[in-house]
Amino acid sequence: MSKPRETAVYTHGHHESVLRSHTWRTAANSAAYLLDSLEPHMRILDIGCGPGTITADLAALVPDGHVTGVDHAPGILEQARATAAVRGLGNVDFAVADVHALDFPDDTFCVVHAHQVLQHVGDPVRALREMRRVTKPGGFIAVRDSDYAAMTWYPASRGMDDWLDLYRRVARANGGEPDAGRRLKSWALQAGLTDITATSATWTFASAEERAWWSGLWADRTLASAYAERAVEGGHASEEQLRAVADAWREWGAREDGWFSVLHGEILCRKDG
Repeated sequence: MSKPRETAVYTHGHHESVLRSHTWRTAANSAAYLLDSLEPHMRILDIGCGPGTITADLAALVPDGHVTGVDHAPGILEQARATAAVRGLGNVDFAVADVHALDFPDDTFCVVHAHQVLQHVGDPVRALREMRRVTKPGGFIAVRDSDYAAMTWYPASRGMDDWLDLYRRVARANGGEPDAGRRLKSWALQAGLTDITATSATWTFASAEERAWWSGLWADRTLASAYAERAVEGGHASEEQLRAVADAWREWGAREDGWFSVLHGEILCRKDG
């Protein structure tokens, strides 16, 4: 039986190998499509803030405004608070929240932002309706999600093909949609949004340092994260198969000609006045 749409399980969890990726994210490398729309006075809601690196960047960009970072997992918020404290930011706060039922009044925020969130939620259309509800008229809903089926790499690797197939099966069994990037505009239309700018952008990992970092975190994630546990417990892969996938990642990372690209879909929606 599939999980109720509103109760999808976060596939990755918060293992160190996951946070290694999340703490690398910045507003510049993960929210560039939004930045030209920001103004110093804005009030922003950052949904699925995780360890808070993007949240802190957004707070620095609205010095006369305020940013609220929310996440469904209470434990990660202490790290987010520490991130903001280290940067000396006084215009940011954090809270636990469910994007399907946000505990904020209508028309509260100038911008509601979510990076790599809708691929993990049970009902992305309902989530977008909630995001629209708490956005002020004339404000922005900004969403960016990767698209796993559109990820591509060189050289070809049977083990990497196995990784992609496995990840997509585990994510869907958890109630999410790993190929969310291509669906964002459709979901936004279903949620009643009309003024939608749809774009795309990529992360590329090709230098020796980039390959070592990207392959290492995925190899570790495949063996030791909540994703690995759910892959085995759900009957999607054996521990031996996970080890083979991790080995494939490390072999790719050691290739001098290795190249990997992550495609992201993006939507920037202005709420009708």
